[in-house]
This record gives sequence, structure tokens and C-alpha cells, in this order.
Amino acid sequence: MSEPSGKRLKTGFPICKTHRTALGSRAKQNFPTVVEAKIFEQDDQALPHVAAFFQRESEREQERAEAMMEYLNERGGQYCSKDIQRPGCESVVAVLQALELTLAQWKEAEGLMVELVQCAREGGDPHTASVVKARFLRPLVPRVKALGDLLTSARKAGCSSQGPGGMGEYLFDQLQEGLSSA
Repeated sequence: MSEPSGKRLKTGFPICKTHRTALGSRAKQNFPTVVEAKIFEQDDQALPHVAAFFQRESEREQERAEAMMEYLNERGGQYCSKDIQRPGCESVVAVLQALELTLAQWKEAEGLMVELVQCAREGGDPHTASVVKARFLRPLVPRVKALGDLLTSARKAGCSSQGPGGMGEYLFDQLQEGLSSA
């Protein structure tokens, strides 16, 4: 039995504005909107290769962050957490928009790694400069290039950044072997 429309589960998670106003899927059964808001895949976009690509990238980012914190601990440093800013949009509804956002974030990360290498060299710490360059910066450069190529392919396939691109996004998902190797 589904939840009453006015009932809200006791949870600390905010309800997504998109899910508050959007009509439910016709295929949805016993699936409260609150729970749906916490799940990343959408039933109206069957793009398994794209979803798998972003899932892998999320896991890689987490591994890199853990590796950076591990290196910091090995050297006797202390981790100081800071607020992570939102990417500037509430939701991403198009493949092209997601790729552009990811590329911008990777370029920013690349710039920060270059800045960290320079700071380590200026501070007289060649070991940190070497480790950051080898473990974090070098692997990022070809990935930025591959993502740029994917972005170009998405544009050529007819993907739009304004909303779901329909056939262009479907073709991009089905034809891109680069999604699994980027």
C-alpha cells in the first residue's frame, strides 16, 4: 500500500524540489516520493552506460579522496574538513549538462593539484610534490581529455543541455564504448 500523499516520513533528508511537484511514474508501485528522491536513477531515462559511468567516477573520486587523506596521515598531517559548495544547479537532467559539469569539476581539481605541487616545491617538500603529481595529477590529465572527447561525441549525437535529449542521449548511451574506458 502506498503512502498517503500528505504524509511525510520522519527523515533528515530534504525532499528534492523536482520530486515535490513532479507527477509520479505510471510504473511506480508502493514507492513513496521521499524514498524516490534519495535514489539517483530515474525511471524515465534508461541510460545504463551513462549511469554506470557516473557511478564508477563517483567511486574513483572517493578512492582518490581516501588516498589523499591516507597520504596526509602518513606524513603526520591533520585533515581539516571544509564545506563543499554545490555545483551551481539543483538537478542535472541531461547527459550533456552532466558531462559539462563533470569536466568543469575535473579541470578545477587539476588546477588545484598543480597549485598543490607548486606549493610543495616552494615549501621545500619535493616528496609531496612527487606523490601528488604521480598519484593524483598524472592520472587526471588523460581522463580530462577522454571526458572532453565524450562531450564532443555527445554534442555530435544530438544531446542537449536544456533537457533530456531524447534520441540523441539514447544513441550516445548505446554507441559510446568510451563510457566504460574513460
